[in-house]
Amino acid sequence: MNGAGQLEGKIAVVVGASRGIGAAIAQTFAQEGARVVLAARDRPALEKNVATINAAGGDATAVTADVTGEDSMRALLAGIRDTFGRLDIAVNNAAGGGRPPTPLAQWDSADFDSSLAVTLRGVFLSLKYEIELMLDNPAGGAIVNLSSTAGEQGVSGLAGYVSAKYGVGGLTRVAALDYADAGIRVNAIAPGPILTDALAAAGPAAQAGAAAAVPLGRLGQVDDVARAALWLVSDASSFVTGTVLPVDGGRLAGVASFVRKPSTKKA
Repeated sequence: MNGAGQLEGKIAVVVGASRGIGAAIAQTFAQEGARVVLAARDRPALEKNVATINAAGGDATAVTADVTGEDSMRALLAGIRDTFGRLDIAVNNAAGGGRPPTPLAQWDSADFDSSLAVTLRGVFLSLKYEIELMLDNPAGGAIVNLSSTAGEQGVSGLAGYVSAKYGVGGLTRVAALDYADAGIRVNAIAPGPILTDALAAAGPAAQAGAAAAVPLGRLGQVDDVARAALWLVSDASSFVTGTVLPVDGGRLAGVASFVRKPSTKKA
């Protein structure tokens, strides 16, 4: 990785970087010159991603961390302080818990609580300790939380996930307001259908069905989200904070007409 990138010299942490979107974001940041800390519970996956980044000339390290444990998140950020002295960029990609799609009344309360514990409380803990470290940085910082289109529009059967992702949007806006005067920008991304491991494993039929619901007519790729995250943490978005940016191929734009219309594509 040669030349000065958009994030040259920046210190970044990506929480939830073991695979999929988080791994792609970490790789993109490293390509743009950031020194990146990859954090998640899956140590072997983290080390594989770090090896890939470093082999390409990047600068990455792996730290095992669990977003459901406050001591774990406190230790993660303390380690970054001890090693680098500051934090410029953070991405919070925590999601998990809950259960497969199920009507609300059939949800067990423990499943609902587990979804909130990972997907919402995990982002809260990440923000808490990231912001504490960024407050010591005269230059401020930039944070991106991973939400979902399910945090902007309800999805049947996903009571825990939807509730948690709506909460992520709320936390993002509150944090942006609380720390704007310290130069800390906080935004979120709401991905639509993205070809991650889970959707890849679901098979071609599921992928085709998901793509059919996207106005742009295709699934998103993890790099689509990574490039949006890069923009949000770069100087190019220096006047943007407190927003939730859909990366969804147009799904949240509205409802397509039920009247079949001619294609607008040129022959």
